[in-house]
Amino acid sequence: MSKKRLIWLTEAEVASLVDINDAMAALRVGLAEEAGGRAKTVDKALGVWPGGAMHALGSLSPGLNYAGFKTWVHTDRGATAIFSLFDTRDGQLLAVLEAATLGQIRTSAISGLAADMLAAPDADEMALVGTGAQALTQAAAVAAVRPLRRLRIHSPTAEKRAAFVERARRAFPFEVVDCASLAEAVDGAPIVTLITRASAPFLDADLLASGTLLIAAGAILPANAECLPNVLARSTRVVVDSLGNARRNSRELREHFGEGPEGWEAVHTLGSLLGGDAPPPAGGGITLFKPMGTGLSDLSVAIMAYERATEQGIGMTIDQPTRVPPRWRSMMATA
Repeated sequence: MSKKRLIWLTEAEVASLVDINDAMAALRVGLAEEAGGRAKTVDKALGVWPGGAMHALGSLSPGLNYAGFKTWVHTDRGATAIFSLFDTRDGQLLAVLEAATLGQIRTSAISGLAADMLAAPDADEMALVGTGAQALTQAAAVAAVRPLRRLRIHSPTAEKRAAFVERARRAFPFEVVDCASLAEAVDGAPIVTLITRASAPFLDADLLASGTLLIAAGAILPANAECLPNVLARSTRVVVDSLGNARRNSRELREHFGEGPEGWEAVHTLGSLLGGDAPPPAGGGITLFKPMGTGLSDLSVAIMAYERATEQGIGMTIDQPTRVPPRWRSMMATA
């Protein structure tokens, strides 16, 4: 098979090729492949040192002929991430994507997809708790799937909150409200999104209305938590993007369901819902969606960006790496 064009895609090029709506469509494909047993995420590899950490997260979708790795190094002074996309049929490296934008798009898109699948069809108000780098796109993802008329914003620092509210008012056509208290922000809101770095749980279930969709998108490290235990106790359906990652790294879910596989039967994945699995409605309880991040989400968005880039001639062309001679391949496979 002839060599394919190897391309490098910058952050700006990735952003120009895939928006949040596109990413949600890509995720539907990837999650459906996973639900059908044709795709999966490879567990994360992690190395740490004082002041930094290195990560590698793999994913494969042989039915679509792709596999890839997102690798990044995070330090106190910054981070860099790239995604390497391969052809599963012949091992060729197809593309290298700068992956900060990729990660932000897929993180927001998975929340938007969950809102589309789990929120009440007429939900027109949203509470957003947290005003960091991911917050604005979290709101945009929900706004893409529900007819929002009001967005309530809360974070503990008044100055940062006010600045974010002004940004949101410029970005969205609906009303944006600055809420000084958590209770004011979430009171009666049909959709509540948490996107914080909280190390201690702060959200009490008593603040939430019956039937609320709670998207707990922050606290993705084992030591962190956003929800008090009574939130899980009141949750009549719990949905995640990655069951394996949730079992390993969600403090809130591990404390509620236990650390072993037993007891997790009530937890559904978005992929299983796309495959026809139907959890009970929230009723008088809460629907909790806990996105932990999954390599398959990165892969799904990377595939779309790559295919569009090749169609449109976007990206810097790079010489293909030297292929491994066939006689060495069996040795490498067993090394």
